[in-house]
Amino acid sequence: MTSAIRFILNGEEVSLGDFSATETLLDYLRLRKRLTGTKEGCAEGDCGACTVLVGRLIGGALRYESVNACIRFVGSLHGTHVVTVEHLAGQDGRLHPVQQAMVDCHGSQCGFCTPGFVMSLYGLWMANSEPNREDIENALQGNLCRCTGYEPIVRAAEQVAAERPSALFDPIERHRAEIMSKLWTIRASSETITVARDDSRAIIPGTLAALADVLAAEPTATIVAGATDVGLWVTKQMRRLDPVVFINHLTDLQAVTADERGITLGAGVTYAQAIDVLGVEHPAIGRLIDRIGGQQVRNMGTIGGNIANGSPIGDMPPALIALGATVTLRAASGVRTLALEEYFIEYGKQDRQPGEFLEKIFVPHADEEAFYAVYKISKRRDEDISALCGAFYLTIDAEGCVETCRIAFGGMAGTPKRAAAVEAALLGRPWSWNKVAAAQDAMAEDFQPLTDWRATAEYRALAARNLLTRFFLETAGQPQELQRFDAEEA
Repeated sequence: MTSAIRFILNGEEVSLGDFSATETLLDYLRLRKRLTGTKEGCAEGDCGACTVLVGRLIGGALRYESVNACIRFVGSLHGTHVVTVEHLAGQDGRLHPVQQAMVDCHGSQCGFCTPGFVMSLYGLWMANSEPNREDIENALQGNLCRCTGYEPIVRAAEQVAAERPSALFDPIERHRAEIMSKLWTIRASSETITVARDDSRAIIPGTLAALADVLAAEPTATIVAGATDVGLWVTKQMRRLDPVVFINHLTDLQAVTADERGITLGAGVTYAQAIDVLGVEHPAIGRLIDRIGGQQVRNMGTIGGNIANGSPIGDMPPALIALGATVTLRAASGVRTLALEEYFIEYGKQDRQPGEFLEKIFVPHADEEAFYAVYKISKRRDEDISALCGAFYLTIDAEGCVETCRIAFGGMAGTPKRAAAVEAALLGRPWSWNKVAAAQDAMAEDFQPLTDWRATAEYRALAARNLLTRFFLETAGQPQELQRFDAEEA
């Protein structure tokens, strides 16, 4: 057992054994390292002023992702490469091509948000050599600019992509092999790391077995993967957490496998990783993930974390419940598997015993003839929490009657929940407007939604009925999906 984490900060190797379990990467950079190019804005992962890149080894490759330093904890950095805006310019002061494009295209006014935009564009520049307009806008979903306007920033992204300057200038590409070697050396150790400071402990288990042992000894510990939720417990609610167990480095939790039955995701698989798999098989899930947070949140947040925190909305649970997903829970005493819908008991309570953790999620393949759709309702289209989320899975037999029906909603009850009465009203009956309209009345048997700042109970109830209408229209050959038009075509 060791008492220090190891990572690379720009070009410096760091061994750090003096941090609290809830110290954020933003505070470490600004207060300890005086790297003040990374700005503090919202402190909740919404504005992107704190954006940095974190490189990590995934499947034998080194992948760099934009993340929100304001809600990323230092304890999650073991075996990673942290890159801040100060690392981009050349030693002679020459700007990085991404920075120069921002200057050329007048992409900065007050400049407060600029370093965050630069880092998001830098991450896009490394990951995508030919981004289209939609790729650029997706990369910038998590960055807020109050004065410049986005068009000059988008033009900067287009310019640097078109010119595609030599990678030899780039500080990461120039030293990628060396960085990978150092990270592999750090990751070679499977020791559990414990760092104690200020009456808090950060525990970084070296293996899944070690994680199970840690949780057996510390059943009330807070497990942190992406920190997109737990980070706000600290920055907004000022909670003191002890101990905190970090799991984002465990490769076994990041595995993605597929067979003839379906797809298995490790609980540590991020939204950004999942969209490459689930989004291909189920485009409806891909569209949903594209609207969860900004790119930084999707790079940090995990599918398992979204399930395990038990949010009444959750976004992903309704989509996965409709597909018949199951979850596997693990503890030192063994493993067990249950249907995802059974995992949620009531608000704030899940079927997870002391010492258990979510290990993986299994998503069955859909029937080739099935209709499947997921709809998110929110005040803003991008980077906004759901008022409700509805998912629909349907198969129809040769006579035109409903053969299989699974409907799940988030935001309509204390937990993500199936619409059992609606399903019963549809099963075995013709898939027709008259039957659908009658089934809508069964919504009141399934849900008694609450009113909160996201939406009123009346709005939720009406929206849920309307989503069933939309699903019927789409399956009846009347697509309602919003279409995208370029300004030149309008």
